[in-house]
Amino acid sequence: MPASPEDLLAYLADLGISTATVEHPPLFTVEESQTLRGEIPGGHTKNLFVKDKKSRLFLVVLGEETEVDLKRVHERIGGQGRVSFGSAELLEEVWGVRPGAVTPFGAINDADGRVSVVLDEAMMAHERLNFHPLVNTRTTGLASGDLVRFLRATRHEPVIVALGRDAETVE
Repeated sequence: MPASPEDLLAYLADLGISTATVEHPPLFTVEESQTLRGEIPGGHTKNLFVKDKKSRLFLVVLGEETEVDLKRVHERIGGQGRVSFGSAELLEEVWGVRPGAVTPFGAINDADGRVSVVLDEAMMAHERLNFHPLVNTRTTGLASGDLVRFLRATRHEPVIVALGRDAETVE
């Protein structure tokens, strides 16, 4: 049975991680979530659940406006061959969330460590980041460093790399 939002928030509190959660109508896309800008401070994100040619699973976490080249992102995240989106069934089985609620907080449900979490370097520059707490009717904010603490506590050592389309020209 996957963790509930309440289980997640209790786990974060047990780790000493301070959070702020806002309830709202269900949000399924970045465009829908942008209607809440101004009400929820901090960096807003998008989360891509993908698999490579060898069926290795990744959660790619980016700033909501960051463009990523899906044909080449495998080169940056350590994937074998191009990535494709994981199915809704696989997402629920491994990460314990449904489409529209994809979040790095799903790591709490991945006891086997099947998913590698990749965080965009530019996104991590935000002092505060916002994610769905396992459901898309709430948004939970926390310090970017606390996101890393949470992931490590769930045995998901995050990979932090530049992922945006313009990353190749910056390096």
